[in-house]
Formats: sequence, C-alpha cells, structure tokens
Amino acid sequence: MSSLDAFARQQYLNLETFRKSGVPVRTPVWFTQDGDLLYVITESGSGKVKRIRNNGQVNLVPCKVDGTPLADWLPGAARLVSDEATIRKAERLQNQKYGWFGRLLSLPQKVKGTKTTVLEIRLAE
Repeated sequence: MSSLDAFARQQYLNLETFRKSGVPVRTPVWFTQDGDLLYVITESGSGKVKRIRNNGQVNLVPCKVDGTPLADWLPGAARLVSDEATIRKAERLQNQKYGWFGRLLSLPQKVKGTKTTVLEIRLAE
C-alpha cells in the first residue's frame, strides 16, 4: 500500500510549511492527485507560497475541513509550478474533483483578478 493511498477519496489535506525561523504553519487546503503528485491551487500572495519559495520541505496529512488529521503526517517536497501545461492540468483536475462547488467558491478570486499559484507536492521516499 502506497503512502498516497491515504489521500484517495479525501477532500482536504493539511499542509505544513515552515517559516524562515523554522516555526511550522499548518493550513487545510483542497488538493488533487495525479499519479504520485499532489496539486494545490492557492492565491499567489499567500503565506504558504512565500514559505515554499524559501523552503520546499513540507509535511502533509489528509484531514477534515478544520484540519483535523485523518492519518499520520508524511514528509514531502513542494515546488511552485511555472509551466502552463501543468497549471492547466491542475486546474482541470480541481474542476473535475470539486465541480460546481469549487467554481462557485473560486468566483470571488476570478472577479477580483486574484492571481493563483499551483503547488506541486511529492511525498518523500
């Protein structure tokens, strides 16, 4: 059984990123999976994007909407995606997974013209 199996059929993952001081910050987020990669779409100016830009080491766990873990925390590595094909794939996967509800909740960002960033996460081996 793969460590990624814990994320199957889950709606949220809790993403732990690290400040420059080493202090961890946990954030429950929507995610999608494509093979051995997980994708998170978030606002470009968010704290997690800034923290990953400085340190790509992360911990993650499938969770409830409030961040309550549903399994054991796993180490991983995150990077900011810049190629358009991967960005479009992550957006398509999110639209498929969260459907009209996801599009409805992202509408205010689109109206305001908020830029988003795709995070690609790979579990540590």
